[in-house]
Amino acid sequence: MNTTPSGSGVIVGIDGSQAAIQAAQWAVSEALDRGVPLRLLAVVKAAHPTSDDYYQDVKHAEVSLQAAQSAVQAMGKLVKVETGILRGQPGASLVVESRDADMLCVGSVGIGRYSRSLLGSTATEVAEQAHCPVAVIRLPSDQPPREIDWIVVAVDGTPDNDAVVDQAMREGQLRRLPVLAIGTAPGELDDRLQPWRRWYPDVHVYPVTAGADVARFLKDNHDWVPLAVIGSAEAGKLAQLLGPHDHLVLRHAQASVLVVRR
Repeated sequence: MNTTPSGSGVIVGIDGSQAAIQAAQWAVSEALDRGVPLRLLAVVKAAHPTSDDYYQDVKHAEVSLQAAQSAVQAMGKLVKVETGILRGQPGASLVVESRDADMLCVGSVGIGRYSRSLLGSTATEVAEQAHCPVAVIRLPSDQPPREIDWIVVAVDGTPDNDAVVDQAMREGQLRRLPVLAIGTAPGELDDRLQPWRRWYPDVHVYPVTAGADVARFLKDNHDWVPLAVIGSAEAGKLAQLLGPHDHLVLRHAQASVLVVRR
């Protein structure tokens, strides 16, 4: 069994799904931007009823990690990749690993016996309990390409909002995407955005008076949104909308979500 020492890096939970591979590829830019390793981690059960079940579990983890690593290497980016297999519950294991991580990324859906519905079990647990920002990455939309893609963030006066907006601006700079900043009062929204425009002059920011609730905005706008950036307090809101195999906000909006945790 491969093991990886705990430490800084961008962690991706790998379960053999295409969504997990997509999360690994998405996370490459995050690792390169921070100058840290990309850590691909699979999780197997802590106990197995038979040796065959154990070997099947480990084999699945190894094959899944190899597939994800190959997909990352095929991108041709000079990122250091580490792989490891953890034992325990997926969510709890990833939360422990997140203590020293720069970011934790998971796919929006899993497969078969390893399936974890979007913000259902593993993703909910890490979104609400991780010690670092958490990205839940969705597979690309099958909709026709749009002329403009957005990163969506709410701008308000809550205590942690500066960190959320800063992360959204950083993602806009990293991914060369404009930021759609939603708020309640036009004048106040413009004033709040002025510092960010100075600090990130190459990121185009578009204020929209639509209420400072990202979940509602996404639900009301059914177009593909590459990324919505929210604060840790909003992770609980998303969980309240969850069904056993679906998530209302992301089903309607078709967005990946980055939960900023400090």
